[in-house]
Amino acid sequence: MSDDTLIDFSAERERRIHDLHEKRLQEMRQAFEQALPLAKPGKKAKKRPKKR
Repeated sequence: MSDDTLIDFSAERERRIHDLHEKRLQEMRQAFEQALPLAKPGKKAKKRPKKR
């Protein structure tokens, strides 16, 4: 067996687990964006004058 065909199972597992977590994170981000859309850039909210 040559060294080129060796597979580091721990590294492959970490990569796979990372991809699964990243996928779940993206799904959660999309769900939050649908539930609570962020303000569009360029529109600024008017500030109220301070009460004295």
